[in-house]
Amino acid sequence: MAAEHDTTTAGTAKLRITQVKSTISHISRNRATVRALGLKRIGHTVEVAANDATRGMVRQVRFLVEVEEVPGTGPEEKA
Repeated sequence: MAAEHDTTTAGTAKLRITQVKSTISHISRNRATVRALGLKRIGHTVEVAANDATRGMVRQVRFLVEVEEVPGTGPEEKA
């Protein structure tokens, strides 16, 4: 059933995001952004599409998360 609702496409770049700091004592906007990225606790890791919207969200909370490109998910290079 999960495969029916999967909206990712082949060749789409992905980001692996890990929460490394607590959202306690940070403004509610930052807490909401971390939750919207799908992170629930320190050490939790998610993979999200690497589009402008998610990159902007990551930029807003860059001091709370660690980001890396998922290898092998970028656009295919044509020789």
